Amino acid sequence: MGLKYRTYLHGTAIYGCTRCKTHLTTGDAIVSRQFQGQHGQAYLFNYVVNILQGESEDRSMTTGLHTVRDISCIKCNAVLGWTYVKAYNENNKYKEGKFILEKKLLTDVK
Repeated sequence: MGLKYRTYLHGTAIYGCTRCKTHLTTGDAIVSRQFQGQHGQAYLFNYVVNILQGESEDRSMTTGLHTVRDISCIKCNAVLGWTYVKAYNENNKYKEGKFILEKKLLTDVK
């Protein structure tokens, strides 16, 4: 299996996995704080590193039908949120290729 290479981020606000503190993204990557996840408030990010992606599946969400993939931490495998693969509603196309991370599952690393 071998070692998994992890990316270390730099900046003033770095978000990491609550369980193992692995770097995930920065404050500069936040697109919106107006999202809800299974555990409450969630953030939409432009990019996330050090994750594994699950299989694509269609999910009915509050804003309509989306194809999404669950994302988990590359180090401890904790499920952190999901990424939008496809939005079926034209108003939600901006979410495609972006990531939802749940606030409760994040910690400030720096």
